[in-house]
Amino acid sequence: MRLALFDLDGTLIDSEAGIVNSIEYALGRLGAPSPPRETLRGWIGPPLRATFPLALGDDPAAVERAVDHYRERFSDVGWQEHRVYDGIAGAIDALAARGVALAVVTSKVDLYAGKIVRSLPFGGHFARVYAASPGSRDSEKTAMIARALADFDVAPAAAAMIGDRHFDIEGAKANAVRAVGVAWGFGSVDELRDAGADAIADAPAQLPGLLAPSA
Repeated sequence: MRLALFDLDGTLIDSEAGIVNSIEYALGRLGAPSPPRETLRGWIGPPLRATFPLALGDDPAAVERAVDHYRERFSDVGWQEHRVYDGIAGAIDALAARGVALAVVTSKVDLYAGKIVRSLPFGGHFARVYAASPGSRDSEKTAMIARALADFDVAPAAAAMIGDRHFDIEGAKANAVRAVGVAWGFGSVDELRDAGADAIADAPAQLPGLLAPSA
C-alpha cells in the first residue's frame, strides 16, 4: 500500500461535541427546534446543506442562514471540541514509518479541515488535506479521492480510503481503491458493509495490518 487516505470526523477524531453543539446553536438562532442529540449524531459526515433541510424543510434561504450560524460558532470554538481516538496516533505513526503516503479526505470545508489536521499531534504526517468546497451539497469524496490518486501518482490498486460512513466506501469503490471501514465512528458496521467495504477495522491498532501490501 503506497497511499492511505483518511476521513477526519469519526475516523481520526471524535468531533461530535463541536459539530452537534454548533448545529444546536444554528437552529436555536433561527428559532427552530433541535432534534435529539442522538439524531444529530447521525448528521455527522454529510455536508451541512444536505442535513439542515431535515430540520428546516425545503427552505434554501433558511438553510443558508443555518450554515452561516453554524460556521459562526464552529470557527470560534467548535473546531477545537474534539478528541483523538485512542490508538489512532500509533496507527498513523506505524504507517508513516513504513513509508506510506498519508492524506486526509473530508467533507469538512478546507478552512476548518486544514486547521484541525495541523493541530493534531500526528498531523505532520499528512502530506495533503482534501476538503469540500464551501458551497457543496455533496460529499465530493469520489472527486477528492480521484484528485489524490493523480496528485500522488499512485495506481488505485496501491491506495486505500479509510472512513466511518458510506460516503467514504462509495468514493473508494468509484475509484477502485481499497475501501476500509472503521467501526468506532458515526456510521454503523451494517452501513459500511452495505456500501461494500473490503474490510472493517474494529480498533485503530488493526489498521496497519489491513493496509499491509498483502492485505
